[in-house]
Amino acid sequence: MNSNTTGKKIVDAISGIFLPIINLITAASIIKSILILLAAGNFLSKDGGTYRIFFAVSDGVFFFMPFMLAITSAKQFKADPFIAMMIPFACLYPAIGDILENGKTFDFLCFTVPSAVYHSSVIPVVLAIGFLHFIEIPCDRWIPDAIKGFMKPILSMIIVLPFTFLVFGPAGTWIGSILTKAFFAIYNFNPIAAGAFMGAIIQPLVAIGAHWAIVPVALNNIADHGYDIIMPLLAGAVYGQAGAALAVGLKEKIKEKKTVAFQSCFTACLGVTEPALYAVNLPRVKPMIFGCVGGTIGGALTGYAGTRCLSFAFPSIMTSVAFVGQGFGLFLLSMTAGFVAGFLLTLNFYKVHQ
Repeated sequence: MNSNTTGKKIVDAISGIFLPIINLITAASIIKSILILLAAGNFLSKDGGTYRIFFAVSDGVFFFMPFMLAITSAKQFKADPFIAMMIPFACLYPAIGDILENGKTFDFLCFTVPSAVYHSSVIPVVLAIGFLHFIEIPCDRWIPDAIKGFMKPILSMIIVLPFTFLVFGPAGTWIGSILTKAFFAIYNFNPIAAGAFMGAIIQPLVAIGAHWAIVPVALNNIADHGYDIIMPLLAGAVYGQAGAALAVGLKEKIKEKKTVAFQSCFTACLGVTEPALYAVNLPRVKPMIFGCVGGTIGGALTGYAGTRCLSFAFPSIMTSVAFVGQGFGLFLLSMTAGFVAGFLLTLNFYKVHQ
């Protein structure tokens, strides 16, 4: 099997896993953005029940995404969807998540379980259910039908859960940690290069859910220094994907695909790029790359400006108040530069394949 065929199968699998939930992610991101606007304009109190309930449903879609991915991954990998759901049950169970997501550990089968973030994650559940598929094959073949109904999930969990907590779960954290250390090494050498580096890699990290490893670093920077230098560098990358999605929408001939691309561009402009990544840019490859080029340009601009984030926020035009201060003008320009670069590169160098 050649590399092109393998790559296409991987991209098709990713697309198949995320396409069924794209509209839900889009709806959640729009609800969350409306809430942010209403709260910023003092039309709605963050302490009120109305805000809390609508925020819960919009944020909950992302927080509990592993449950949705369990269903779509099971369909993609031809695994039992009900057994697949047992994996995020374990990962997101409060007594487990509260320990591991706070940097603590515990022992499991004579091994120490590394700390990891499981809410909103992608890597653990997708890899675990891909592995589950291969565990179910011998179970279906060798377990007698009389006891298969309960023995199959028991044996599956005995085998799959150790790999989930000891390998698949920490993978995203490890990736994010390594790249964060690389960022600071580059930043100490050259802030412009560091900005370009973060702008280039952040959306691929979002695509696999590894970007959450950056969040505690940014929060710690704000707690220790009163500001963070990482989050501003990501703005151009957000709008690079938005620009690429818009160009795809303009070039597509099929109405349904045009609609999805335009919707994804809109939500990306609101700061949520998952719909643009999973439904539009990543499956087509080149728009994803061109969006990352836009992120590289935007990140270099904010690195040059030394833009700071005074309170934690994922960058977008809606959260820009958190970035007011040093380098704010170039921060806004980085969004425009990322969008224009992603848009023009995709418009000129991406060819639609019907």
